[in-house]
Amino acid sequence: MKCHSSQNQKPISDEKIKILLMGNPNVGKSVIFSKLTGVHVDSSNYVGTTVDYTIGDVNFGRQQGVMIDVPGVYSLEATSEAEKVAVSLLEEGADVIICVLDATHLERNLDLAYQLKEYPIPIVYSLNLVDVAKRQGINIDAKKLSEELGAPVIPTVAIKNTGLMDLLRTSMKLAKEERIPRPKLTEEERWKKIKDIVAKVQTKVDSGPTFIEILEDKTIQPWPGIPLALLVLIISLGVVIGGGKALRALVLLPLVRDVIQPFLTNLVSLVVPPGIFRNLLVGDYGILIIGIEWPFALILPYVFLFYIVFSFLEDSGYMPRIGVLADGLLRRIGIQGGNIIPIMLGYGCAVPAILGSRVANTYKERIIVAALVSFAVPCASQSAAFMSLLGDRSILALASVYLLSILVALLVGIIINKMVPGKSQPMLLEVPNLLWPDKDAFKKKLKLRMKNFLIDAEGPMLLGIVIASVIAETGILNEFSRLIGPLVEGWLGLPKEASLSLLLGIMRRELAVLPLLELNLTTLQLIVGSVIALFYLPCLSVFAVLAKEFSLKVALLIGLATTTSAFLFGGIINQLGRLILGVM
Repeated sequence: MKCHSSQNQKPISDEKIKILLMGNPNVGKSVIFSKLTGVHVDSSNYVGTTVDYTIGDVNFGRQQGVMIDVPGVYSLEATSEAEKVAVSLLEEGADVIICVLDATHLERNLDLAYQLKEYPIPIVYSLNLVDVAKRQGINIDAKKLSEELGAPVIPTVAIKNTGLMDLLRTSMKLAKEERIPRPKLTEEERWKKIKDIVAKVQTKVDSGPTFIEILEDKTIQPWPGIPLALLVLIISLGVVIGGGKALRALVLLPLVRDVIQPFLTNLVSLVVPPGIFRNLLVGDYGILIIGIEWPFALILPYVFLFYIVFSFLEDSGYMPRIGVLADGLLRRIGIQGGNIIPIMLGYGCAVPAILGSRVANTYKERIIVAALVSFAVPCASQSAAFMSLLGDRSILALASVYLLSILVALLVGIIINKMVPGKSQPMLLEVPNLLWPDKDAFKKKLKLRMKNFLIDAEGPMLLGIVIASVIAETGILNEFSRLIGPLVEGWLGLPKEASLSLLLGIMRRELAVLPLLELNLTTLQLIVGSVIALFYLPCLSVFAVLAKEFSLKVALLIGLATTTSAFLFGGIINQLGRLILGVM
């Protein structure tokens, strides 16, 4: 989701009922939010942090309100960024709190429920996932639980819309009630009460594990969890690569090349006389030619399918299971398995991945995650460029580039683990139930992510395309190519025109790949160009967030290391490839 600066946050009208939606991570808050909010949904940073929350309109009859989806937390001790944001939102005040409880883990969830009772804000409890609890043989007496908590408890199955209107109706009604201060309990008193309540309201019938429970257990065991994870990865890549190629070849490229580009070329030819200005618009590197083809016909289909697959793995509850399986491997490079989530988020965009490293327990883990993402994790745009460049020529070559990225990531992790003092903490990761994603929440998440991609990536990409057109059509490229000819043509074995990739790659990494599409390169040259683009300078937005989150020194060191690695690995592959081809 998009992280806006604080000045972009819209003030909440005093006339609207303010509802805070709170709960532990992975209890179904996002599904409830998606089901209850209206058309207007936005996501922002909380002031002074990189933690984001989502806000949306809710209406019931003539009553209007706004709902804030507060970051999921386990406690209100304010030791993490998310907890600080949750406490700040509570202290700012609200008309009512909806506290979402996971019926399958009631005891753990009641800890936060009791901490929320200490604030003088009316509370209504959503006892969510009651269908999953029933499937597991867990029965909870909602009426008795309501009496024990002294507040309404509404059983809900958010994914099926069960109980949600009752939940909203009760929330709107409670918002008018008088604020009553509640006594604060010690941790020992709180847990004693929780255990007593669970003993009174919950019964469990052990009827043996269901198929879903067996599957949930197997997906976090090395066998068959790791083979299953590899199968999921292969299927995911097949959907993204195969689907992206099909969309590109059957729909987008014919539309762009056979309809849009000829129309624009004819239109410009009628208005602009032959010469440099016409070339800038509709020449080989014309703004209107590559400005449409590169972002929308070559990049967009892969990015769209990537976010579909990634969001599905997130919402189904499978992503944390990958973290559990990866814990043993990641510990060898100094980080615990929970960090697999920000690392995988880097395959969407490096900026939120680096910001997401804040979930790491130590500075050492944060710096390792940030370095891995900056060094060897291609973002969605860059991956799409690789797939466009290598997918049609050689799937083996494409796989080799990604294999190299994984090997280098492990090597970087080992080196930084030895260089930076400190130890990683034990893994504390919520592993949710496996569920079929809710279509409404899924569509909203996909819409927000694509909107953010179009704003964050396409803008700088279009600017880079304008610069590419000017450089290519004015002769600047020839002078630059002559200057770095020994490096490009000698060590890297690429044609001098590939120098454009090095210039544009400073802005965004995928721009280090896309110009190569216009050249008639051999498979070896395509691999070399891809490897250089893979390890090249972090794009400007990544460099900025590295400097902000760590320091300018860290950002410069990572930038220097990645660029050096790009030319080193690219040159070695070129020299070895030419040697092997010569022998053959």
